[in-house]
Amino acid sequence: MHDHRKLGRELDLFDTDPLIGAGLPYWLPDGAAVRHALEEYIRAAERRAGYRHVFSPVLGKRELYEISGHWSHYSEDMFPPMDLGGEQVVLRPSLCPHHALIYRSRPHSYRELPLRMAELGGMYRSELSGVLGGLTRVRAIQLNDGHIFCTPDQVADEARGALELIGRAYAALGITAARYRLSLPGAGGKYVADPALWERSAALLTEVLDASGVPYEAVEGEAAFYGPKIDVQVADSAGREATLSTVQVDFHQPERFGLQYTGPDGQKHRPVMVHRAVIGSMERVVAHLIELHGGAFPAWLAPTQLAVLPLTGAEVPRAEAFVQRCLDRGLRAEAVGPEHGTLGARIRAARLVPYQAVIGPREAAGDLIALRLRDGRRPDPLPAEEVLRRVGVLVGAHNTALWDAP
Repeated sequence: MHDHRKLGRELDLFDTDPLIGAGLPYWLPDGAAVRHALEEYIRAAERRAGYRHVFSPVLGKRELYEISGHWSHYSEDMFPPMDLGGEQVVLRPSLCPHHALIYRSRPHSYRELPLRMAELGGMYRSELSGVLGGLTRVRAIQLNDGHIFCTPDQVADEARGALELIGRAYAALGITAARYRLSLPGAGGKYVADPALWERSAALLTEVLDASGVPYEAVEGEAAFYGPKIDVQVADSAGREATLSTVQVDFHQPERFGLQYTGPDGQKHRPVMVHRAVIGSMERVVAHLIELHGGAFPAWLAPTQLAVLPLTGAEVPRAEAFVQRCLDRGLRAEAVGPEHGTLGARIRAARLVPYQAVIGPREAAGDLIALRLRDGRRPDPLPAEEVLRRVGVLVGAHNTALWDAP
């Protein structure tokens, strides 16, 4: 049973420092490589799905969150306001108010909808120190967030498309959803008081789940303050569940911010806002991946994808040249020479690296690579160019397989 807090530090992925503060981990180079690979993957996947990316500031005036409803429903989880030139500004607990304002900044026609907006953005939660731990409960969060502004008739298709995007991402990451949950309001919670909109939103999400064919259960008390949501749950090796991905339907914030589009009748209409997070926060998804794979990440995600092992000092120049060829192809590789120990010791030290490229005298003379796969397989020596091509294809396709037939 893997603990991401222990393994993450042993593998030099992330750490913390009391001078930075609790719940504020920093990423070491190998952890940053994993995070960058995730970010590049999800941005490309969103672009293919028709999203446009934006950047927005992590601060906003208190008034912004009063309009959105966060201040009245969520302020206990927000950091206190800061006085700035007679105004109060706060660290944002969510990106959706900023995206609503970006939408509102320009006029829109029904012909532009659905308008899909995405951002990998920072947000902050004032978590109590007693619940903080590793990467799963933190105070500074980098969220893979997105908002779709659409007509009421487009909501079901857009929510379904978001679920499909989540499914493709999970396949690339090797993640299996533990269950799908329809999260509804519960007694005593702080929710927007508009029963008709709640009923309409819940009906739409139920339609999407029924059409998708995935088993799900409805749970009261887990909704966002502004609307119901689909939560995609994942489980760790101890069976503990966490929400990784969400799809939400929101009629509330378009109303609060006065969002509009011009319909085919020439009149102004209110769009619907679909919130979705495909892989959730970088912190939580990396924590789950560390525990799921035990540090043996899929090849496209691994901090080092190829460990290049020269047999003796004579092969070091050839190994360094091969590393450069890997880097030129966008692969993460490093040479581990004899100064780090015997070949056996270096192979054991690189046990989590997907590919170990051994270069002895015969390989150096013929521009060959004796490849060892992380799962123990040892293909026949291949030309270096062929190794680069085949590894590059698998990595570029975000495939979880280590090796395919030629």
